[in-house]
Amino acid sequence: MTTTHKGACFCGSVQIETAGEPEGMGYCHCQSCRSWSGGPVNAFSLWKPGAVRVTAGADQVATFKKTAASERQYCVKCGGHLMTRHPGLGLVDVFAATLPGLPFKPGVHINYAETVLPMRDGLPKMKDFPAEFGGSGQQVPE
Repeated sequence: MTTTHKGACFCGSVQIETAGEPEGMGYCHCQSCRSWSGGPVNAFSLWKPGAVRVTAGADQVATFKKTAASERQYCVKCGGHLMTRHPGLGLVDVFAATLPGLPFKPGVHINYAETVLPMRDGLPKMKDFPAEFGGSGQQVPE
């Protein structure tokens, strides 16, 4: 039996569902994620595209592309953020807050060189991205 997690935008018009387990979870500290999320850090959960689907309100989903690397999706009715598609990585970041029933188990901090909120939690702190995702793979101290 496949585990599913359900979530929605802020007003509930757009409903999403994930199937299985995420490929990874963690925190992003880059300026783009901070600006988009409105917070000092963004909690992410990464999924294969086939594991994420919009189950209601697909006509209310809009996409904003600041760069080719990220397709940020949100509800046009309430502006609530849903997910970010990363075509080059073959992954979808469903914001951890969008899936309230998902047990959030972060494994890494990415783009920690840009942090404005140092977090001392013992997790690896990547300067940018892990090497397998096109980054330097360099860790920085807490």
